[in-house]
Amino acid sequence: MERQEIEIFLTLAEELHFGRTADRVGVSQSRVSQTIARLERRIGARLFDRTSRQVTPTPIGEQLRDDIAPAWRGIEEAVTKAMAAGRGITGMLRIGFSGAFTGHLLHSVAEVFGRRYPGVDVQIRQVQISDPYGPLRAGDIELQVTEPPVTEPDLTLGPVLVSQPRVLLMASAHPFARRESVSVEDLAEATLLTVAGNVPAHWLDHHFPRQTPSGRPIPHGQAMTHWEDALSLVLAGKGVTPVAAAGAHYYSRPGLVFKPFTDAPAIDYAFVWPTGHETARLRAFVQVAMEQVRGAGGPARAVESLWAGEDTGA
Repeated sequence: MERQEIEIFLTLAEELHFGRTADRVGVSQSRVSQTIARLERRIGARLFDRTSRQVTPTPIGEQLRDDIAPAWRGIEEAVTKAMAAGRGITGMLRIGFSGAFTGHLLHSVAEVFGRRYPGVDVQIRQVQISDPYGPLRAGDIELQVTEPPVTEPDLTLGPVLVSQPRVLLMASAHPFARRESVSVEDLAEATLLTVAGNVPAHWLDHHFPRQTPSGRPIPHGQAMTHWEDALSLVLAGKGVTPVAAAGAHYYSRPGLVFKPFTDAPAIDYAFVWPTGHETARLRAFVQVAMEQVRGAGGPARAVESLWAGEDTGA
């Protein structure tokens, strides 16, 4: 099998869609169909069953995928290592994150990245919400995963790594805790915790609005400087705060309730780096991260895929 044949076969086995496979490999959809048909003629058996609605690998296709995939990954990693050495992708890469689940995902990506780029020492640390861009601007970190909007002229907003439904965190004694869900309009009847520190006003207005869509004022309560403050303040009945749905997996404890919003946009977590300071190792890490996210089904599935791997021992 030629290199492109292997790539097309394994990509189709993952995507189970001829169009998406063509987009990922960078060829026409007809080229994908021709390649698979040629492989099937050579092997003497169908590798995929396809209908107008779905594409599924046959038992022989599954066996070929399972036999080829590990060796192919090894070849790709060996080539990438050689290219990294030739390009001088070495040194230290310091990365910041703002939520436990993004940190967890970054460590998972760093394991894959380390196999491809063994000459890079990746260090990952949490950035406090009270000074979201301070470490980037001070040079303490080179890359960060944080919540948009980011409209700072000295910072570049990269691709979205994780996207999570927005939920409302509250104490179990709060009146909203008896509801199945909440709306942004309901915030007029609650006290919304907010954030203090060196935080852009437009970011605060986006995540901690001062009025509902109909114009009703939203009461603001105590401001927090660390994420851990939110947990204790909510437990003490001092207010509620919007968070990502994945927070329930990491911060669940007696007395806390997470209720889904019916109308609030998802919370994205995107890469950010100082404008004009995009290094080869930074670009390489972002590329590996996005490959892993695409393989997991996209930003909306990235964290859930990570949990599934833990549950199955993968």
